[in-house]
Amino acid sequence: MILAQVKGSIVSTSKNEKLVGYKFMIVQPIENDKLIDKYFIAVDSVGAGIGEKVLVATGSAARLALPNKEAPVDAAIVGIVDEKQGNL
Repeated sequence: MILAQVKGSIVSTSKNEKLVGYKFMIVQPIENDKLIDKYFIAVDSVGAGIGEKVLVATGSAARLALPNKEAPVDAAIVGIVDEKQGNL
């Protein structure tokens, strides 16, 4: 599980048929309360918005977060962070 911030979205006019209807978001990982200088794309399964902190599942766990378990997904937003307590 990765803590990240949503930085933007990607529009794709052509994609795998198993990904139709899913929104792609650009996310930036957070480590030690700081944004890391790295970005990746995650499928949004929870309706996250730009600027929100989110939880991202990767690997096979990302596929399991979607209704279509056959979708070719390696990263999925599975939660929106409302509040963080303590230090990481």
